[in-house]
Amino acid sequence: MTRIDRRALFTSGAAAALLAAAGLAPDRQPRPGGRLRIALSREDGSFDAVLAGALYDGLTEIGPDGVLRPELAQGWSARSDARVWEFTLREDVRFHDGAALTAADAAAALAARDLPHLAGIAATGRHRLRIALDRPNPHLPYQLAAPGLAITRPARDLAAGLAADPAADPPAGTGAYRPVRLQPGRSFLGRRVEGHYKTGRAGWAEEVELVAISDPRIRAEALRDGFVDVAALPDPGGLAGRGEFRFHPSAEDMAIAARAGVGMPAVIGRRAALDDHRIAERWWIA
Repeated sequence: MTRIDRRALFTSGAAAALLAAAGLAPDRQPRPGGRLRIALSREDGSFDAVLAGALYDGLTEIGPDGVLRPELAQGWSARSDARVWEFTLREDVRFHDGAALTAADAAAALAARDLPHLAGIAATGRHRLRIALDRPNPHLPYQLAAPGLAITRPARDLAAGLAADPAADPPAGTGAYRPVRLQPGRSFLGRRVEGHYKTGRAGWAEEVELVAISDPRIRAEALRDGFVDVAALPDPGGLAGRGEFRFHPSAEDMAIAARAGVGMPAVIGRRAALDDHRIAERWWIA
């Protein structure tokens, strides 16, 4: 790819390209604001995975420390045989199309997914969900944190109130970032949802921009030249001696490179690359 082509690829982020590399220790408090720009690969699935982490939430979440915690569900309980589970959903959540989250939405989403040993699922109240299994499963809340079990609904046109074109619009989610522009498999610009239920805990950047670049050498060049703030990279080649960068987990065994002005959480999830694919909502601009 020539320099002209490469610059054209990043036109949408060029206005905010050269932010000061102030440096930030991992244990510093996150700072809200700015645009976090991330270069990813389409071929290894990281673009789609990070996009899903920005747009969608599940009933539960595995934190970066490996501990199960509530997400859309604020609590749950099971009968003694762990076959029937009751979940209480948050009441302060809206989809990106403006619709309030209900237990019926969660039931419809999970009924359409591959939830093992599902015998029945139903809303027992506006924010109460019952899941019945055909065999005991004490690990169900942990399994519901899987990205493939995120809660979505068909997107709707806010002005007309009609179902949006599924070929052009992703399903509506409840994540910290609302889509502003999306070219599937190529680029994404999302804006932080005002008043999101995770405010103060996640979703630090005002905007998140994702771009898919197949060649890791071009991803490294984009980071080095200030077109992006973070890049998924297999090694630090092309960055040595060209600026101040930080590597995670390390320069010898790395998955992510970031410029010095990017804030990294004190604990970074390692169940999957790119902070369990939640990098868009967990990292920030210093």
